[in-house]
Amino acid sequence: MNKLYPSAAAALSGLVDDGMTLAVGGFGLCGIPEALIAALRDSGCRNLTVISNNAGVDGFGLGQLLATRQIKKMISSYVGENKEFERQYLAGELELEFTPQGTLAEKLRAGGAGIPAFFTKTGYGTLVAEGKETRQFPDAHGEPEWYVMERSLRADLSLVKAWKADRAGNLVYRKTARNFNPICATASKLCIAEVEEIVETGALDPDQIHTPGIYVKRIVHNPHPEKRIEKRTIREN
Repeated sequence: MNKLYPSAAAALSGLVDDGMTLAVGGFGLCGIPEALIAALRDSGCRNLTVISNNAGVDGFGLGQLLATRQIKKMISSYVGENKEFERQYLAGELELEFTPQGTLAEKLRAGGAGIPAFFTKTGYGTLVAEGKETRQFPDAHGEPEWYVMERSLRADLSLVKAWKADRAGNLVYRKTARNFNPICATASKLCIAEVEEIVETGALDPDQIHTPGIYVKRIVHNPHPEKRIEKRTIREN
């Protein structure tokens, strides 16, 4: 089975549609599938729900989909560095499900593991817990503590960014660019991976593979991504 597609647009062809839920890897602009995001913008699909730690910046990453009004709802942890995100949300044009970062990661991990829900102390007694089931469990000393039930997340399609892939779709991420990518890859029905290097099947050390190819439906090769810096700070001379 050939998982390698000639372009990001070709990799998305036949898999994206209006009203879909997508899980998109990355943290800020680190490890984002930038070519796939641009191709998704060009597809014209609308009313999308996007699960991602944040929404890129104005004009790049997921910020491109906000500019074209293709995103209906964001399920996110951090929403800074993006003025259009702020404007749309405050104007009531964009839905936001705001989730603590660790909870968001666990919701995706649980979704990929087939776990429908879990309990966490994070968010108890705050707006995060409103409308959610709460329950007491004993701590290590037998004292009761309150927990909030959080439901797992599953997407129709995942878009992830990896460093290397073989032709079977096994993925290796590079350093901090791993971030949300592995859990996004497993938390959907289908996963498309954008990678910088392609090697032959069998060339990767099995002990170094982060996402097994069984999770990956399609691959697109992007050898020269922009890798923009989200917020560059330099010392004055």
